[in-house]
Amino acid sequence: MLMLNRRLTVALALTMAFAAQAQAQAQAQAKLNLGVAIPAADHGFTAGIVWWANQAKKELEQQHPGLKITVKAAASAGEQANQLQDLVTTNKINALVILPQESAALTKPVQQLHNKGVYVTVVDRGLTDATAQDAYVAGDNTAFGSVPAEFIAKQLGGKGEIVALRGIPTTIDNERMDAFKAVLAKHPGIKLLDAKHGNWNRDDAFKVMQDFLTRFKKIDAVWAADDDMAFGVLKAIDQAKRSDIKLVFGGAGAKGMVKVLKDGSDPRIQANVSYSPKFIYDAIKLTAEARLKSEKLAAKTIIPSVLITRENAASFHFPDSPF
Repeated sequence: MLMLNRRLTVALALTMAFAAQAQAQAQAQAKLNLGVAIPAADHGFTAGIVWWANQAKKELEQQHPGLKITVKAAASAGEQANQLQDLVTTNKINALVILPQESAALTKPVQQLHNKGVYVTVVDRGLTDATAQDAYVAGDNTAFGSVPAEFIAKQLGGKGEIVALRGIPTTIDNERMDAFKAVLAKHPGIKLLDAKHGNWNRDDAFKVMQDFLTRFKKIDAVWAADDDMAFGVLKAIDQAKRSDIKLVFGGAGAKGMVKVLKDGSDPRIQANVSYSPKFIYDAIKLTAEARLKSEKLAAKTIIPSVLITRENAASFHFPDSPF
């Protein structure tokens, strides 16, 4: 009987030890409470951002029991700043992945969280002060501007008159426009008639293009730095019944635009440049897996932006995504 009691005691001790170890492992995995702050789905690209962010939440929480991911989408910079406070005070986050609504307006609110010890990964639209972040993940915005410029210059044979539609005033919009102009500087025969902000919005781009069409009687090509804007541009051109514009180059590889390119259904759409909203998924995954190990990401992670043509378009077509 005494031997049996000793065996039971040892077995109980081992069980308790294993339970404590399992609890410790669970607590180690539960130590990460990750907040995700992104723009609301007000156009195709941000709809893709919201979709991929929620995909990351679903998949990563399944893979890492105890990991908590809270996704918040905001329609304005002010709303996003308020959401950041909620993430800290209510959700008690200790890590943040944020795609800022606007660069300047969100820099101070993010800095305040960073000062409280929250690990910060900024995605896509950079802050105006990089000390407010631990890591930065984005597509290659330099290539996003230079690839279209090189393609347009080649297609026009180094001569022609073009217009450009920019996005929302942000650091990445500046990077793209600077890269676009740097390529054009090598082709003095190409004249940039004007460049205005279309805010990555189809309706805004439609209005900007209407203005361009009224002011400029001859336009050879258009760079609309986003596929939603490119669709607005095409609508304005068709409505004005202009036949002088031979090339409209969008950007980011929206599934509708890639399908047009793949099918060859509009001769004005001859190429695109990749910049998938899936990078929000990649940023959340990289941040979560690093922080669960108490590790840090590289200061900067750049996802390549490459030329999409009819020949490789199928590789960039994601029909299940809203973008």
